[in-house]
Amino acid sequence: MTEPAFKSDFLRTLQARGYIHQITHPVELDEAAASGVVSAYIGFDATAPSLHVGSLIQIMMLRRLQQAGHKPIVLMGGGTTKVGDPTGKDASRPQLTQDTIQANIDSIQTVFAKFLTFGDGPTDAVMVNNDDWLSGYGYIQFLRDFGTHFTVNRMLSFDSVKLRLEREQPMTFLEFNYMLMQSVDFLELNRSLKVTLQMGGSDQWGNITSGVDLVRRVDQKAAFGLTTPLLTTASGGKMGKTAQGAVWLNAEQLSPYDYWQFWRNAEDADVGRFMRLFTDLSLEQIAEYEALEGAAINDAKKALADAAPAMLHGADAAATARAAAETAFEKGQVSADLPTVELPAAEVYGAMIAAVVAKAGLTASNGEARRLAQGGGLRLNDVPVSDGAQLLTEADAKDGVIKLAAGKKKIVLVRPA
Repeated sequence: MTEPAFKSDFLRTLQARGYIHQITHPVELDEAAASGVVSAYIGFDATAPSLHVGSLIQIMMLRRLQQAGHKPIVLMGGGTTKVGDPTGKDASRPQLTQDTIQANIDSIQTVFAKFLTFGDGPTDAVMVNNDDWLSGYGYIQFLRDFGTHFTVNRMLSFDSVKLRLEREQPMTFLEFNYMLMQSVDFLELNRSLKVTLQMGGSDQWGNITSGVDLVRRVDQKAAFGLTTPLLTTASGGKMGKTAQGAVWLNAEQLSPYDYWQFWRNAEDADVGRFMRLFTDLSLEQIAEYEALEGAAINDAKKALADAAPAMLHGADAAATARAAAETAFEKGQVSADLPTVELPAAEVYGAMIAAVVAKAGLTASNGEARRLAQGGGLRLNDVPVSDGAQLLTEADAKDGVIKLAAGKKKIVLVRPA
């Protein structure tokens, strides 16, 4: 099947870089984007103090929108977070307090200024909070205004509901309302900010098309939906999931060094694709990196690991992370910029190295650390350790820290306190 030839710079860029999975009205949207400024939004619920790298493709899509001369709207889900998106979940999300949700929003929103230009201009980004309108509706009013536009039959057909029920996992009536709330967001933004496009991940297709239908049905206005493909690694794993947990975007949750290392550790087959999605490197530059073979692929990985963190944490932080990695891995030395974990001395000295490795976050468990040692992948102060039961002593601390490495790509300094 031949891909459509788009006229607008926005959709041509998204297509060339691999962002497009589905579009509700491609010809109509392309015409709108080619002839004027399109305002588009993506919603981000505030379930944690930081977004993770799985949300980065959405942030980058807003960046591409603005680069093409259009207006990005960042919607913080202060209202929808109170309900919780059931998509892809087998259990209800924990209900957060208003204070926790607000604290999460305050923490999350700092990331967007790294990728978008905010202001009052026609293409400047704007941030809004759906709690401003959702919490103002009375129950009867909400049902009368919007409930008649949704059928239970259609709602049951959406994957977010159908798959949950097929797995015989309960879905609360609270969660069942989530798609109505998201649809009302689109209607509200269309009315107040002339937003005509909602974007999101492919798992949001049902929620997005419901919003498109609501805007078109209630106000007879133009409305479009666009989703990105489900992002997996070349080996089939979920993007941004590691043995140590989520790859957070806030430096307080994940250091710039660890963020740099995440990109440096990308699989060979993913480097070009990740460059197109997550950096501003030109397609010509990326093609040159993709042509590299053998050990030279490491140059491409370092270029990716420089570009993506520089966008989030700044060029200086990316350069510092790279220097720390080269000092630690290529020169076998200790850098003050390596991630450092402080543990009670009583949990370090006299403890099995496998246990300390796991506590330091290099492995997910003691057993994994022991297997790593048996396979020759565990190092203590740059010396291989073959027995995970080996006990650490005060003599292992050099200048107050113990350098532990798992494989060739992960290092942490343990500081007994």
